[in-house]
This record gives sequence, structure tokens and C-alpha cells, in this order.
Amino acid sequence: MGQGSAFFKWIVQIHGIDIVNAMRLSPAEKLARDLDWNLLRVFLALAEAGSVTRAGERLGLKQPSVSQALKRLEDRVGHRLIDRGAGHFALTPEGIALRAEAERVQGAVLRAAEAMAEAAGEVAGEVTLALTSHVVSPLLDEALRRFHQSHPKARLAIEIMPSRAALTRLAEGRASLAICLLHEASPGLQAQVFYREFFGFFCGPPHPLFGRQGLRLADLRGQAAVSFQTDRMGDALAAVTALRQRAGLVGPVGQSSHLEEVRRMIVAGLGIGPLPLHVVAEDVAAGRLWRLPPLDDPPAIDVHLLRNPRARRNRAEAAFLAILDAALAAEPAESRVYGP
Repeated sequence: MGQGSAFFKWIVQIHGIDIVNAMRLSPAEKLARDLDWNLLRVFLALAEAGSVTRAGERLGLKQPSVSQALKRLEDRVGHRLIDRGAGHFALTPEGIALRAEAERVQGAVLRAAEAMAEAAGEVAGEVTLALTSHVVSPLLDEALRRFHQSHPKARLAIEIMPSRAALTRLAEGRASLAICLLHEASPGLQAQVFYREFFGFFCGPPHPLFGRQGLRLADLRGQAAVSFQTDRMGDALAAVTALRQRAGLVGPVGQSSHLEEVRRMIVAGLGIGPLPLHVVAEDVAAGRLWRLPPLDDPPAIDVHLLRNPRARRNRAEAAFLAILDAALAAEPAESRVYGP
């Protein structure tokens, strides 16, 4: 018995195991001690991609490896995290809760790396821009160029998403800044007009009104419409909504939060849709789009730059915002009006 006890103590000493303290750990503490961060990384990729195939492509892993990692994570946490089936992929309530916490862990890991780089005197962190689709601004392009030229070790991540999602990312500290549409004040965030754009109605080559001269707004009545998901009264594109209703367009028969997809539906002939004039000028010149009435007094929409004053910024974020603020100060508001 004495020899067995001595052998057990020797094993404990060799492997550095504190059995007594391990037995005292709560389930949450054991999870924190034993959980493999790589499993959380795979889970976040799955949550963002919405499928095993796309998550594998993002991670450079084969589908079986992604599925096995999810299974290991579910076994470790003791909950089913994703409901999967034929044509169905959704986070469970437990998965939704874990995703929020895993994103915070991911942010903490990134900030730790950035803090060490900053301690070494480098501007080497990451700047994450949350943008609504197809933000077209020479001022932004120039700010990106200057930032990269001045701080080549810093990283830029540009994520395209609906305006509401961009505001959420910024409020949660998962984006350095947001450039998007804003239909009402967003508590806790600072907003300023980044630029103003004007919207017109367009149709594609298959549409019966394509190429017709001398059209009036009344000629659009009864035609099918495609548009943005924010094209509704009380939302960011309310001015476009009012004009669509005045024109008597039917629908929308197709919607998207991405400008490129609204443009795709218009070009394909699904219906008449609104697009920013300065963004699609080349499409009009190339004959891919035809502008429809009204040609005078098109609705104006402001695109906003938002920042979170409570956010703890790394040196890269501070440097980028300084460059952007300097560019805004040198560019008066009237010169940031694109169109009509």
C-alpha cells in the first residue's frame, strides 16, 4: 500500500498534476482550462459562413475536419451548438450564446497580440472597417493609401454587411469604425455625414423601357420594382421609398442588402430599381443600365461615418482615424456631394 501511494505521488510530481485542486474546479473552470481555442475558431467560421463547406474554404480545411471539430466542441461543452439538415443550418440558443462569448475571446486574443506589438514601438495592429455595400468615396480610398504607406505592418480588414449589422459590430467593439446608412440616432455612437449621394431609377437591357427616350414618371406605373431591404418608410432609404410609391411601381419583387445584387437583378431585367448615380455612371455609359425618370431632383441619401467613443483603440486604429479625420478636415462637406 505504501509503495503504491509513493508511486502515485511520483506520477503526480512528474506530470505536475494537482489532483486536489483539479477536483475543486467548477465545470466552468474546467472548461476554461481544457478548451482548445482552435475549436472555437472553427465554430466562429461555421457561424459566420453558414455552412460546413464555406467554413472549410475559409479555414483551409476539408469538410470532415470541420465537422469533427464541431463534434469535439459540442462534446466538450455538453450542448448541441448547430442544427444541421437538408437545406437547414442554424445556431441553437446555446450556439448563439457561445458565439457572442467566442467573439469576445477572439477580440481579446487579437488585442493581446496588438498590445505586444505596441510595446515594441510598432504600429502593427488591425483596423476593421464595417461598410455597407459599395461605399464609393475617393476620400476613403486616399485614406487607405496613406495609412498603408505610413504603417505597412498594420493590417486592414474591410467587411461588407447591412447597415444595421455594421452599427452592431461597432457598438460591440468588433469594428474600428462603420460607414453606412443611418436612419436615426444610434445611442452611444458618434456620427457625421461622410458623403451625400443621389439615387436614380434604372432598368436593364431586357426591360421594355430600356433605351426609350422622353419617358415620364407616369410611364413607370405598374412596372415591377427591385430594391434594397432598407427601402421602406421610416428606414434609411425612406426618400427612395416615397419616390417609388409616387411612381406607382409594384413590389419590390426582389430585394437585397447588397448593392451589387440589386444591380444584378436590374441588369437581368427583373424590374426597375434605385441605384446611386455616381456608383453606376460607368454602367450607364457602357449600356448596361438605362436611367429612368425622374431625371431632375433625385432623392439625396447621406452616408455616415460612425465611431464608438468608448472603444479602447489600438495604435493602428488611432493612426487610421487621425488620417481619416485630417482628410475630412481638408475636404469641405460640399465637395463630398457625389451627383446628381
